[in-house]
Amino acid sequence: MSNLFRYIFFVLIIAAATGYEVSAQGTDVRSFRPGNTQKGAAVVKTKGVGKKLAAARDKFLSNQLNLSDDEAVRFWPLYHQYQQELTAVRILKRLNNSNASANGTEQINKDLYYENQLLNIRKHYRDEFLKILPPEKVSELYKSEREFTDELIKQLSERSIRAGN
Repeated sequence: MSNLFRYIFFVLIIAAATGYEVSAQGTDVRSFRPGNTQKGAAVVKTKGVGKKLAAARDKFLSNQLNLSDDEAVRFWPLYHQYQQELTAVRILKRLNNSNASANGTEQINKDLYYENQLLNIRKHYRDEFLKILPPEKVSELYKSEREFTDELIKQLSERSIRAGN
């Protein structure tokens, strides 16, 4: 039960910290691209705190991956696109699971659809990352992302405890 509260707390903190605004029209996230405002695309705007969090993640990953100049030039735009696509699907998934959405079979099917979309995005970008980086660095990328997330959860939990929450 404690892990459930920790997970909910983490999701709420990340949502608040990143300050995302969403306008979702439909569920086709394949058409999502930065700046795309066509019907069926998710529009995501980051605010100051989200940019700070992304900058901290990028700095952490840079230190972990030790990219050459050529790798970095090719990797970072692709990685940011990857993050934007994942974020768009996660937001749609979160909206689907909100109290305002209808419960039942449709909600379950949409949730599975979003999970499948996340998996497809990860597979697609894994292949794209392997075109730029050696497999060892791609593996290190995923490990480093988990380490960053774990460290973020740890720090947020410690701040919550210090604040008396």
